Amino acid sequence: MRIWLDGGLRDVESARVSVLDHGLTVGDGVFETVKAAHGEPFALTRHLDRLTRSARGLGLPDPDHDEVRRACAAVLTANPMALGRLRITYTGGHGPLGSDRGRHGPTLVVALGETTRRPDTTAVVTVPWTRNERGVLAGVKSTSYAENVVALARAHRLGASEALFGNTVGQLCEGTGSNVFVVLDGEIHTPPVASGCLPGITRALVVEWTGAHETDLPLDVLDRADEVFLTSTLRDVQAVHRIDDRELPGTQGPVTAKAMRVFDERAGQDLDP
Repeated sequence: MRIWLDGGLRDVESARVSVLDHGLTVGDGVFETVKAAHGEPFALTRHLDRLTRSARGLGLPDPDHDEVRRACAAVLTANPMALGRLRITYTGGHGPLGSDRGRHGPTLVVALGETTRRPDTTAVVTVPWTRNERGVLAGVKSTSYAENVVALARAHRLGASEALFGNTVGQLCEGTGSNVFVVLDGEIHTPPVASGCLPGITRALVVEWTGAHETDLPLDVLDRADEVFLTSTLRDVQAVHRIDDRELPGTQGPVTAKAMRVFDERAGQDLDP
């Protein structure tokens, strides 16, 4: 396996980032996960635009998109695989042990891991912790992912693949690594970005391609929604068949099924929509 680290390809065994890198010591970094099929990344331009927005949210310098594109192309060429998770990580770089940044400049890492297509349906749980829609990291895809690690571990213990958060005012927000959509009376709704959710790339495409509504939704909408589905880079559109103890149909409902078809068709027509 070969990865890109600060300007060139390295063997994964010999690639080294400083133990004083701010991404490690204080979580001062941002990242993107990009789906890559047979060496071709999907929606890379949108991912790079969000990487820049996230970097600005932390006060990091804008990443060089040309460099990141070169890095992605080199890593994909060096590691051929049918379906991959392309991870772009951009941190504050070598710095002091406190929250102040150093002067060495950012660290850029691009790596690729093999993955498989997700099942068509999955189970989710809700968790007692909240997203802070007014927090400094709201809408930023930060490497400070400990909340998600804890919540996802809880989901796995309960036989689910994802955990869903509400926000501080009791509204439905997002999953640990996904956005959530509900179907009410035949119409698709998803929480707005103002709820504190990450502005997902797949989320945005589904809103554009299906006409879904961005709607403030109480967390208990999950108790009465006709259908529920998740979106993310590696899930695409995935139906939910269980939420906590509530069982939904074992196969995707008609609105979700249509959203899945539309997404597959549109994504297949344009790799960089």
